[in-house]
This record gives sequence, C-alpha cells and structure tokens, in this order.
Amino acid sequence: MELRAELKYSKSHEWVKEEGDVKVVGLTDFAQAELGDLVFVNLPEVGDEVTVGEAFADVESVKAVSDVFSPISGVVTEINEDLLDAPESINEAPYDAWFVKVGEVSETEELLDADAYQAFVDSES
Repeated sequence: MELRAELKYSKSHEWVKEEGDVKVVGLTDFAQAELGDLVFVNLPEVGDEVTVGEAFADVESVKAVSDVFSPISGVVTEINEDLLDAPESINEAPYDAWFVKVGEVSETEELLDADAYQAFVDSES
C-alpha cells in the first residue's frame, strides 16, 4: 500500500492535499485495492456543497457501487472530468486521480498523517 507523507487521510479512506485555500480530495491506494477494478465514477457538480462524513461521489467496480465520503465541508470548485472517461486511472495512480477540489472549507474531520493512517488500516485487517 502506497502512502504519501504530504497527504492527510480519513478513516473512510479518502486523502486530502492542501493547495493554498483549496483542498484536493481523492481515494486512497488502500481503498482502490479493496474495491477492485473501477469502471464508473459519479462526481458532484461545481458549486455543490460537500459535508464532512456525507457521500459526495460514488464509484462502481466490478464488485459493487461504493460511496465516497467527504473528509471536509466546503464548496466544490473543480471536478476531475478525466475520471468520467477513465475511472481506471484511480486504480492505476490513486494519488494523481483526484476527485474534487474544495474551497470555502469550513470543517475538516480528524485527519490522520500517513503513519496514523497505516496504523488504522493495520488495525482494521
């Protein structure tokens, strides 16, 4: 499982990267591996509000459809439209295949650093 030190992680297996006033959100390497081959992704619209702990997107694998939960509250400023045509890029490079960029961030769940996330994943399995 790949982890990146510059990212923060949620217990629902999303990653968050800070880019100035904007936070970028994606699905962790652990999550994509557990889900299997992704064949479809459903993203919110620019301008939609996202709320900590609530689903903001979903991904469909050959196994099932799974919700993607927001680790932050704010307003979607950009979506990664490339994922709509190439959901498999989440499997190939999960830390490059971001889902949304969120601005006006008003709340953040308790995010974990890479070491704490690794310990959390280890405790779950």
